[in-house]
Amino acid sequence: MRAAVLHEIGQDKLEVLDDVEAVGFGPGRVRVRVRATGLCHSDLSAMGGVLPQPAPFVPGHEGAGEIIEVGEAVAHLKPGDRVVLCWLPACGACPACKRGQTELCLAGFMNAGTPNFKRPGADVFGFAGTGTFAEEVVVDAGCAVPIPDDVPFDIAALIGCGVTTGLGAALNTADVEAGSSVAVIGCGGVGISAIQGARLKGAAEIVAVDPVASRRESALRFGATRAVSPDELADAKQQVTAGEGFDYVFEVVGKSATARTAYEYTRRGGTLVVVGAGAMDDFLQLNMFELFFDEKRILPSMYGGGDVLRSYERTIALWRAGRIDLAGLITHRVPLADINEALDQMRTGTALRTCIEI
Repeated sequence: MRAAVLHEIGQDKLEVLDDVEAVGFGPGRVRVRVRATGLCHSDLSAMGGVLPQPAPFVPGHEGAGEIIEVGEAVAHLKPGDRVVLCWLPACGACPACKRGQTELCLAGFMNAGTPNFKRPGADVFGFAGTGTFAEEVVVDAGCAVPIPDDVPFDIAALIGCGVTTGLGAALNTADVEAGSSVAVIGCGGVGISAIQGARLKGAAEIVAVDPVASRRESALRFGATRAVSPDELADAKQQVTAGEGFDYVFEVVGKSATARTAYEYTRRGGTLVVVGAGAMDDFLQLNMFELFFDEKRILPSMYGGGDVLRSYERTIALWRAGRIDLAGLITHRVPLADINEALDQMRTGTALRTCIEI
C-alpha cells in the first residue's frame, strides 16, 4: 500500500512509497481504510524534532475512514463502520481516567513506541501511534470512534484533532465567560477553532493575532471581532481593554516567546491558555513575584482539556446545528501523492487546513 514516510528527523520532505504494510493486527485491534486526513502543525513539529517521535515514521494523526477488518474481542465495531481516528484513546482504568481526566491518559502514548508499519528491511512507526498519511492503518479498537453516516470523512478528520483541541480550549479549559475579552495568538486551524469556541461562549471581543494576512481575514469570518498582526497587538489591547489586558489569551503557537507575550497581554487575574505543543527544551521564564502579584491563571490545554468522546459528540451536534463552521476550515485539498505541497501550504501559512484525500 501507499504511505508517506519521513526517513530521518529533520528532513523537510516526505517520500510517498508503495511498499509499506500496516502491521499489528490481532485481538482488540482494527484495520482502517483511511479516506481523509488533515495536516496538523504537530506533524511538522514531529518531522523537525520539536515533538519526540522515533523515525522512520508515517506522519498524520488527524484522520477518518472506514473499518475493513476487526480482530477478536472487538464487539462494538464491524467492517464498513465509519470512524474517526483518535490518537489519544482513554484506557478507562488508569488514575487519570478514573478521575475523569481522560485527556491525560497515557495509554495512547505507549502506542507511539511500537511500529505501525513495515517495509522491506525496516520497521516504520506511525506518528502518535496512528500514522494517517497512509491508505490503511492498524490501531487499537479504542482509537477508532464510530461517527454517524451524515458526517463526511473530511469533516470527521478535523474533529480528530484540530477542532477538538481548539474548541475544547475555549469551552472546557478556559470556560470563557460571556461578555469577556479574548485574544487568540496563532490563527491556523486550531486557533480558528478556539475563536469559534469563544464566540459560542459569548465573548464580547475576540482579537485574532497572526502575521499572515489571509489568516487574519479568515479569523474575521469565523467570529473574531478584529484581527491584527503581532506588532498591532499593543494597540488592540489599548483599544479593547483600555490597556488593562485581555480576560483570556490563547497561545496556539507552541513557543515560549509567544507564551510570554500572551502572559503579558493577559490582565491581572485573567487567564492564559497554552494550547500550542512546543519543544521540551523551550523554557518559559516567569519570575516568582509576577506569578504571585498578578494572580494570572496559566492553564495548559491538552487535546481540548475534556473527555474526548464527549467532545466529538458535542462538535458533531454543533456542526449539525450550524453553530460552528467546519467545512470552511478546509482551504486546500491535495491527493496523497502531493503531500509535500500540503507541507508547503502549512509552512507558509496559506492554508488553515489542507485535506489529504487518500
